[in-house]
Amino acid sequence: MRYFARKIGFLVLTIWIAVTLNFIIPRLMPGNPAQAMMAKYAQQGPVSPEQERSLELMLGFPTGSLWSQYWKYLGNLMHGDLGVSYSYFPQSVSSVIMNALPWTLVLVGMVTVLQFIVGTLLGVYAAWNRGKKFDSSATVLLSFTSAFPYFWLALALIYFFGFIHPWFPLSGGYAGTLTPTFSGAFWGSALYHSVLPALTIFITGIGGSLLGMRNNMINTLGEDYILLARAEGLKNRTIAVRYAARNALLPIVTNFAMSLGMVVGGALLMETVFAYPGMGYLLATAVSNQDYPLLQALFLFITISVLLANFVADIVAGLLDPRLRKGAAT
Repeated sequence: MRYFARKIGFLVLTIWIAVTLNFIIPRLMPGNPAQAMMAKYAQQGPVSPEQERSLELMLGFPTGSLWSQYWKYLGNLMHGDLGVSYSYFPQSVSSVIMNALPWTLVLVGMVTVLQFIVGTLLGVYAAWNRGKKFDSSATVLLSFTSAFPYFWLALALIYFFGFIHPWFPLSGGYAGTLTPTFSGAFWGSALYHSVLPALTIFITGIGGSLLGMRNNMINTLGEDYILLARAEGLKNRTIAVRYAARNALLPIVTNFAMSLGMVVGGALLMETVFAYPGMGYLLATAVSNQDYPLLQALFLFITISVLLANFVADIVAGLLDPRLRKGAAT
């Protein structure tokens, strides 16, 4: 129980630190969103201080000391009030995030899980056939593709499959003539627009899963219990799956859990290149427009998701490996 209590206490402490940093960091950014909007209006004529002050009040721009803003921020957070978005005024921050979140969860989440499963299985097969043709070719090829930056591969896919061979759309999440509904036409269009972004994530991510699982399993295959299982005449599939792969998988559970936590943040560069309406694209918009409430909500959303995913991974690891619980009790 001490192990789980320590993990819960650490989770609560890190969430409080994340909430505090989430309040401070956006306020360190230079400039003022009201001044940025007034700069656009100033092209049509001079803007009075009263007009600028009225815009700040309309946007709910924070006033008072930093300490008073902090306590007001905590109070609003406890009531689920994330404020009004400056970029999408008069929409609330919550509604803006809820519009973008499903796009990221469906695309980035499903592709992340898929590349982890496929990469892990290929890593098991490569480690079991170490030094053979598949192992050599797969590790070299996927090491090369995993080194591709998101934006570079995204631009390459757009060039080849958008310009040279215009098989897929260049940007967006669905056709501009459609509206988000549960109709077959909309879902078909959304799937069609997600092909290139999904390929970008899958190609750049599968190499890490394969190499991580392969290296862990190679170390596991040298353990004494594997030699004993072979000496007892167990089938190769049983040794590979039930003994080697199961134990080799434990160290990468945390990495996978953190990857799932980061899914909420989307793939910033990929979504920006494809103008995909997910959380990453929303984050880029919030930064460019100095949208403090939206930035705070996105950062907090991402941070808490990663912390919770890491917490779940620690709990699962503690349940699967009693040595961790015994180490915490000593």
